[in-house]
Amino acid sequence: MRRIPALPFLSASAVLAFLIAWLSPGPWPVWFLALEVILTVLALFVFGSISWRLDKNALTFGAGMVIAATFFTRWWPTSSLREEWTIRGPSALAEFVVRNFFHFHALDGLIHLDTMLFIVGLTYFVSAISQSRLLETMAFGLLSRWRGRVFPTVGLLAGIVALASGVLDGVSMIGLLTRTLVILLFWAKVKDRDVLFSVMMATVITTVSGMWLAYGEPPNLIMKANLHPLLTDGFFLRYCLPAALASYLLVLLRLRPALRDKIVDFRRLDILDRHTADVRFMQADRHGEVVLPVEFAEEHREAIGAHYPAVVERLHRGVPFGEALVNEKVPRDTRLRLLGRYLAEDISETLDDYYVHVFGRNDHKADESAVALDRRLEKMRGPRRTVQRWACLSFLPFVGLLILHAVNHDVPLFFASWAGYATAFLAIALRKKMRSLAWREAWHETQEYLFLIPLFFSISLLQKTDFFSHLARGLQWGLEHGGLMAVAAAQFIGTGLLSALLDNNVVADFAGRALRGFETGVVHISAMAQIAGYAVGGCLTHIGSAQSVVAFSFIRKDIDPNFTPWDWFKMMGPFIIKLTALILAIIVIEVLL
Repeated sequence: MRRIPALPFLSASAVLAFLIAWLSPGPWPVWFLALEVILTVLALFVFGSISWRLDKNALTFGAGMVIAATFFTRWWPTSSLREEWTIRGPSALAEFVVRNFFHFHALDGLIHLDTMLFIVGLTYFVSAISQSRLLETMAFGLLSRWRGRVFPTVGLLAGIVALASGVLDGVSMIGLLTRTLVILLFWAKVKDRDVLFSVMMATVITTVSGMWLAYGEPPNLIMKANLHPLLTDGFFLRYCLPAALASYLLVLLRLRPALRDKIVDFRRLDILDRHTADVRFMQADRHGEVVLPVEFAEEHREAIGAHYPAVVERLHRGVPFGEALVNEKVPRDTRLRLLGRYLAEDISETLDDYYVHVFGRNDHKADESAVALDRRLEKMRGPRRTVQRWACLSFLPFVGLLILHAVNHDVPLFFASWAGYATAFLAIALRKKMRSLAWREAWHETQEYLFLIPLFFSISLLQKTDFFSHLARGLQWGLEHGGLMAVAAAQFIGTGLLSALLDNNVVADFAGRALRGFETGVVHISAMAQIAGYAVGGCLTHIGSAQSVVAFSFIRKDIDPNFTPWDWFKMMGPFIIKLTALILAIIVIEVLL
């Protein structure tokens, strides 16, 4: 993979924008402006798929400058600002800039500022509460409740994540789900191919099954903002919840054959696995990172040396990390360094002794080491539970302000996510490395959304040229000649195909604007079809949605480094066809009702 330098690209874009704005012989036509927007979105797909890569933030910010310059050639000749400039000079420009770029509601109209701030706050909020290891605690509790049976455990865990994805950030939720899911499946010695497909199904759980409410998915929030006040929380519960529930049940039906007979034997479960939540809490608190054994082995491949392939092969079979090191005769001093870095230096010798005795079948010595380890790990339980209580408490301001926003739309949406984050942050504020980990994770996810700002700005400029009235007239023609059922089905399939190739957030902003001005019934059915299309299409390819990007990267890093985009499409395609048929049936029923 080769990277195109971002700075030269941005510099070239700035030069091109200047030439278009100041040396253009006349106004550029609307179709050219639309073409620039479409080419920008297509470039995201191209440079996200080929071996030559360009940072998507650099791509969209550079393209945004060119699109703004093209719009300038149309707007400036007839602009009221031009007339005011000749009379009042620079003060007119200063007022224009303040009015359009330093005013919350003006920026909200240009770049969905409220939505973007809410999403960013949500990434920080979820990152903070994830440090409490709530999901791992629930997963182990469910596994105990079901006596080690994997399928009902995974089913309930997926249901919890689907519910959370309607309110919390779906990208954060899939990151938590995939790691917890892989732990469970490795314990049960599930085949790698089934583990891989289960991770892929996590994209459906956090997108399609999570579309029952607007707040967890950016495309839903964008649609809600564009079509306010027609799209309320009641709309999502009435029209999107049935499709979300149906997709969840279809995922369970698809996973059942591979997981129904799998059982985790608690008697043979490793001591660290029995304390999963405490171990991961300790990793975050001691080292500022939380990693799976496979991820840790990859990071320390050089230290493991020639033993690395065999160690990883054992990890994929569910063998504990320390036992795999002992099995493959990694030198003791190397084992101690690795175990200290993996968990804690002060217990690395006890941990190594435990695995040596387990491998040597010395049950008495292993039990002595296990007792010492149990005591040490249980010391983390109190702090972890304190953080968990704060994490649960942080939902009070979050949910309260969401309700307030629903009642009074003048209350900015982003207050909710940042209030939740502020409360959750108090629990980890004094834990330096854990706090830094939460910030790093949140900033990494925030960068995944920054590229949307110039795209939203470009689409807003395109709207000011009256471009979307053409799309509205096309929609009106379809309603008159084909009826609402055919139009809704076409919108679902069309937005799904576009979202498979392009980022579904951009497709949502582009397609949703054409629905303005239609009667409420048409808007509701069309919006439901489009929202389902964004979610389903976003799962079909490895770059269709942010969740697909996360899952694909996880598979390449921790399960199969040779997994390709084509492999994703081949495995996901048959399931998406079934899901498409199911949601089309729901659309037909909704129209008939």
